[in-house]
Amino acid sequence: MFTLSRKAKQFLVLTAKILIVGGAFYFIYDRIAQNDNLDWSRLEEAITRKNSGWLVAVILLLSFLNRFIEILKWQNLISSFKKISVAQSTDQVLASLTAGMFTPNGVGEYAAKALYYKKAQAKNIVFLNLICNGAQLIIAVLAGLAGLLFFNLRYGVIPNGLFVLLLFGIGAITIAVFLSRKIDIKGYSLHKFFKIINEISRPVNRKNLLLALARYLSIIHQHYFIFLLFGVHLPYPVMLSAITGVYFLGSSLPTFQFLDFAVRGSVAVFFFGLAGVNEWIVVFAATLQWLLNIVIPVALGSYYVFRFRTERNDETQDVTLHRE
Repeated sequence: MFTLSRKAKQFLVLTAKILIVGGAFYFIYDRIAQNDNLDWSRLEEAITRKNSGWLVAVILLLSFLNRFIEILKWQNLISSFKKISVAQSTDQVLASLTAGMFTPNGVGEYAAKALYYKKAQAKNIVFLNLICNGAQLIIAVLAGLAGLLFFNLRYGVIPNGLFVLLLFGIGAITIAVFLSRKIDIKGYSLHKFFKIINEISRPVNRKNLLLALARYLSIIHQHYFIFLLFGVHLPYPVMLSAITGVYFLGSSLPTFQFLDFAVRGSVAVFFFGLAGVNEWIVVFAATLQWLLNIVIPVALGSYYVFRFRTERNDETQDVTLHRE
């Protein structure tokens, strides 16, 4: 059987690291350079406007909280079988974010995180990542549907009867997925997913949900404060309903991390256009949030990608989830 030498493996790993990091920065530059709607002088004008300092501070704080809460979520879930530090969780979260930038909906993060653990633990790491993202998705769906309902009642985007029909359709799909939970696809199934959730202690699951809610609120309100920075002063319920609706619809569409701002920006232009917000503000707000929440963490994650070692940590324990 053909096997690669140690040096050959190291060369291939280094090449993969360079391609991941180089590709990430190329796509970031390409997306920004090709966006003709961005006029950075407008951002400078907004930042230097009187009394805008506190808005900038809040936006930056929420950007930090968004990613830091994600780090705490991962540390909390991994604690179900192994204690890791905040620094280790930061390493795994940021490196996997960078690696998953080129995959639809960031699915590459699942494989990247699994590389930090033994091969026998891979499936459990994937399931834990599903739990981590699943809690975020459930909150986004519930808040998004409520936001869309409120926004639709105010602006009449679609007839109320059709909107109710759509809700029933979503409910029917949810029931169908639940009924097919025992269908096994390459060793993965909803039944196994729920089984692992039940094996995790209640405090860990409860903390995961609370952190997911906190992260969601930080993301939504960061978008809100960015609009305030650009002088948009719509009623708070209207702003929140549009933002939660856009976030829900944008998250539902298959996309890549480096195109995230373009997809959500396109959806946002339609919604906020109905509320009378200028298109350039909507595009700028989506782009700025993308820069703060994706580009900067990806840049930091590049460091962790380069320092990643292919040898698995011998101290990593076998996955044994436990209840409390």
